Amino acid sequence: MRLYFRASGRSKVRLTEEPGTKQFDEEVAAARLNVPYRPEIAKPETPGGRKDAAEGTLQWLLGEYRSRIGKRVNPILLSRRLRLLEEICDSKHKEKRRGDLPYALMERKHVLEMRDSLKSTPGAQNEVAKTISALFGWAVENELLKVNPAAGIKRLNVGDGFHAWTMEEVEQYEAKHPLGSKARLALHLGMYTGLRLADIAIVGRQHVKNGWLTIRPGKTKRSSGVVVEIPVLQALQDTIDASPCGEMTFLVSEWKAPFTVNSLGNKMRDWCDQAGLPQCSMHGLRKAGATLAAENGATDEDLMAIFGWTSKQQTTLYTRSASRKRIAGRAIHKLLREQKKDGVVPPEKPVGKSGTKTGKKSSNIKG
Repeated sequence: MRLYFRASGRSKVRLTEEPGTKQFDEEVAAARLNVPYRPEIAKPETPGGRKDAAEGTLQWLLGEYRSRIGKRVNPILLSRRLRLLEEICDSKHKEKRRGDLPYALMERKHVLEMRDSLKSTPGAQNEVAKTISALFGWAVENELLKVNPAAGIKRLNVGDGFHAWTMEEVEQYEAKHPLGSKARLALHLGMYTGLRLADIAIVGRQHVKNGWLTIRPGKTKRSSGVVVEIPVLQALQDTIDASPCGEMTFLVSEWKAPFTVNSLGNKMRDWCDQAGLPQCSMHGLRKAGATLAAENGATDEDLMAIFGWTSKQQTTLYTRSASRKRIAGRAIHKLLREQKKDGVVPPEKPVGKSGTKTGKKSSNIKG
């Protein structure tokens, strides 16, 4: 019996390992990625059930990354990356295991194959590509690799993402949660600062001085290092003054302790559900704020300063949409027919190809 791996547009690959063995799974995985199979890199399992990673494999590179990255990456972001990289290297599905493959032979097409086979939604697939790019980018910086095969991969369109609150939804939430409640304080912290959930969980009086709120967002602390500095709006200050706040964080749990990011997200979910707003979330407040600011004339630079963005990739989503809305508002009257004078509608004069009046009798056009 002879076994082959076949893929559209490629030559078939003869499989030589015994079916049902781990070596066979590794040979199939190499064939799927169209890279040479190297049986010498396969090592026996340790008593604990996990393989020792051979030098030059993707699993080995992940081990180097984990041990040498230090404090250069935000701990929360690093933890998320490592979990996803472990999934890529050692998936529960045999055909998706990549950890024993030689990382130096991986190309852009292999990254795309991993992205598309490991996850099913555009957002999750984008996260796979970004995470692999971060690993290979680190490898290039540390001279373990010459080229990052994941660099320049275009993000997939994820649609509108989180639902952006409407003003009617804000009013509905406020009607349920009165001034002085933690729920109202959480809403206004999200509305009037534009901070992310992780930063709202830690923001407190120590971040406010002389009427200005200054905070370095956790998401950009170890990347761009951008610092957000915004005035505290009077509406927000009034809510803070009327609310029970903690010593180091504005928002505290019923045990007077600061919320964790997850617990605050879950609490906000409960507060929204209590107000009959299952479609709303804390992140949606950030989107609503950016939308409202753009519609009120905020420029890309304005939004970058308020929300801590470092490029116009995010801001143009809001400013372009707002500009279209303002232009439509100014131009919508052009859809109206010419008004009657003394009860008579003047006959229309057709326009020639050059844009000038032809002077010919116009025909009636319906529809």
